Amino acid sequence: MSYKVVTWGTGNVGKYAIRAVLNHPELELVGHIVSSEAKSGQDAAQLAGLDQACGISASHDIDAVLDLQPDCVVYTAHSETRMMEAAEDQARCLRRGINVVASSLFMLQYPDNPDVAFIAEPIKAACTQGNATCFNNGIDPGFANDTMPLVFTGLSEHWSHIRMQEIINYATYEQENTIREVMGFGYPVDHDCVLFAPGMLSMGWGGSVRSVAAALGLEVERVYEVHERLPLEADTENAMGVFKKGTTGAMRFEVRAVVDGRDAIVLEHITRITDDIAPHWPTGKGYRVIIEGEPKMTVSMDMEDSNGDHAVGGVIQTATAIVNAIPGVVAHAPGMVAAYDLPKINGKGLYRPTE
Repeated sequence: MSYKVVTWGTGNVGKYAIRAVLNHPELELVGHIVSSEAKSGQDAAQLAGLDQACGISASHDIDAVLDLQPDCVVYTAHSETRMMEAAEDQARCLRRGINVVASSLFMLQYPDNPDVAFIAEPIKAACTQGNATCFNNGIDPGFANDTMPLVFTGLSEHWSHIRMQEIINYATYEQENTIREVMGFGYPVDHDCVLFAPGMLSMGWGGSVRSVAAALGLEVERVYEVHERLPLEADTENAMGVFKKGTTGAMRFEVRAVVDGRDAIVLEHITRITDDIAPHWPTGKGYRVIIEGEPKMTVSMDMEDSNGDHAVGGVIQTATAIVNAIPGVVAHAPGMVAAYDLPKINGKGLYRPTE
């Protein structure tokens, strides 16, 4: 069975979403939505950096593309400074009976997180109105901290604590506004950046720890957050420019879910823009799940793209985590869903022999 798909957005994740749709044997790309007239009319595959055109022209006429009546929209448009607008974009599709998979509103990974109710409720209403299904996910928040831990707790005799880690060098991420203005890299370590505003970590990643708890039948008493930042010891330069000595060069935060009066499920991020900073913090790259119990398990997932870049590898996974879920989402009952609501997603049909 083939599902008709529209992609929306051609940014860091969007271009890989287009590629993933074109590569998937059960999906047919029928339209692509862009935000600017400058991109309108260009071939979607070429916007995604592919050499061969796919014959689908991008359009900034949203209604005209949605009139194609796709089975699903893959929504990856920018949302960090326009959350409510992005929520309305998703609702606009859902009210028309079009299912949505999205990476942009990653805080909706667990749609019943009380910290995101103000975003989730309008989307839930749109699902009901259009009899459609919505899934917001990615790699983190997403697979690395809602699916990986659940799979491996299935190998436990018993467990007492779950820690989910992301360890990434963001020097090659090339999203300067996010790196500087949202995360605060390049600013003093006490700078009031968006990421560390009170409640922001719980809003963004609280769904990760709440989702794991809900899937494992646990009641979360509260979620709280801690963080620290370290300064660069020397100037460092990357594609986003110069980051000065003494400004933020590494950060570490945790979002902790309390169960039975103790921190039972913890999400931890260790983020650097140069590998030589904070050597006393956990090192490596990629994602790790540490499960204390019988037996104790440490599960690591390293990734890199064809050029050996682990940050870009994670971006690709953000796109594939939602694109490959489309058949399961379309088949699911209407409403907002979390990862544990869906069947296991696999790579059926994606085999390509090595050249």
